[in-house]
Order: sequence, then C-alpha cells, then structure tokens
Amino acid sequence: MDDTPRIVSDVMTHTVVAIGRDAPFKQIVALMEQWGISALPVLEGEGRVVGVVSEADLLPKEEYRGSAPSRMEQLRHPEELARVGAVTAGELMTAPAVCVRAGATLAEAARTMARRHVKRLPVVDAEGRLVGVVSRGDLLKVFLRPDEDIAREVRREVLVPLFSGGGDDVGVRVSDGVVTFTGRIRDTSLVPSAARMARAVEGVVDVGFDLVRSSAPARSPEPPVVGPLGSPS
Repeated sequence: MDDTPRIVSDVMTHTVVAIGRDAPFKQIVALMEQWGISALPVLEGEGRVVGVVSEADLLPKEEYRGSAPSRMEQLRHPEELARVGAVTAGELMTAPAVCVRAGATLAEAARTMARRHVKRLPVVDAEGRLVGVVSRGDLLKVFLRPDEDIAREVRREVLVPLFSGGGDDVGVRVSDGVVTFTGRIRDTSLVPSAARMARAVEGVVDVGFDLVRSSAPARSPEPPVVGPLGSPS
C-alpha cells in the first residue's frame, strides 16, 4: 500500500498552540519562546481562525522604540506602524488569516506559503475551525520518501503509460530522490512528458535521462508472388 504523503493532513501537526483576541503582548512572546514557533493562530468562538500573530507583527514595537517614524515610513508602512501601540492579539494580528484546508495538496500549500511569504499555515476545516498547522519543514518531509518507493511509482505512473508498447526498452533508477530513465527509446518526443510526469511524483528531487535512441528494425523483403506454374509473376 502506498502511504506517501499526498495532502496537508498527512504531514500537518495536529497539536497546535493558539491564542484568543485578548491575549496580551507579553504572553504571546512567551508562548513563541516556549514552543519555538514564529506565529500563533488567533481564535474566537468554537475555534474559528480569525487571524495570525507572527514575529513580524511584534517587531515594530521594538523597531520604533527609540525613534519616531519618518513621514516616508508613515506613508509606506501604515499597518506596521499601527502595531507599535498594540497590546493584544486582536490589535496585533494579521487578518484575515492565510489558511489552508486539510485536503489541499502539498504543492498547493507550498505555493501559498511562497506567495504569501509565510512559514506556517493554520489548517482549517470547512467551517474555518482550526484542526492543525503545517510548516515549511512539514512539507519537506516528502523528500524523506525511500528511493525504492519513488522508483515503484515512477514505473507505474510513467513507464507503463508511456513506454509499455512500441518496442521501447526503458527502465528507471532512483538515487537520493533523483530519477534517471535508462535504456533504449524510439520516440524521443516522449522525453518531455516523461520528465513532467516524473516530477509530479512525491519525493522526486530531479529527473535525468541516460537513453539511447533505437531505430525501427529493417523490414524483411517481401516474398515474390508465385504464379500458377511456380515461376515468379
């Protein structure tokens, strides 16, 4: 059975440290220090995520402690400066929170983190209630997948549909997550498709090719047509 991580719920942390809107500044800092995390979901009601407080939200209080912001800084960073006087999670948090659903693919979660420049994402259910948290480190767990498992899936998902017929003799080897296709191939136009399909397999680090192009076997000459008296017609 293939137990490869496919979706966020496969890798997320289920035990999550969270706070309410009224959590004070000092408590937020203490929790981050205690648990070694850089952000905390802010909850209300029955565990619904309404925002996130990150280290970046806390830093303006220290950054502008000894000096007043310039006019240019006031114009360019109004939200950041508003946090200088904030003392509770509700005042500090970034809202709405950037979240991800438990059923999202790992690629979707990674793209969200990259585009929104965050290190952790609250994981929520259909009602927006917190069910876990996923970090960059969680998403990288997929690269711990054994090479043998990767090779088996590449054979099933790539070799069989692309090279099972037509006289191709293509194999695959995997070392440290790097997939290499080996052997003989007739139709080299299939190489880009093989690379794309292999990269879609969880845990693949890179794809390479060690292939030789094989030509179609020469056709045997057709036998002469024999006439009624046994002589070629």
